[in-house]
Amino acid sequence: MSLLMFFFVPAVVFLALVAPVWLLLHYWTKNRLNKGLSDEECQALDQALQQVEKLEQRIKTLETILDVQHPNWRHYEEDYQQRRERP
Repeated sequence: MSLLMFFFVPAVVFLALVAPVWLLLHYWTKNRLNKGLSDEECQALDQALQQVEKLEQRIKTLETILDVQHPNWRHYEEDYQQRRERP
């Protein structure tokens, strides 16, 4: 009888407590993964990507202007740090 109780009690505890929570979390996660992006989210993402492309182009334009007007602007921070470190 003790061998039967040895397996019966853990099985009941597992089926009563662990299995329902496990199944609930499993299907909840699976549902979230399959959901994907809504139409609004896709549209917002597309707009954000377009804005990023515009900003990248602006940065490239500004860097080109700076390269022409101040050729060593990229090294300014390094030069500044070296001047500060000198006693």
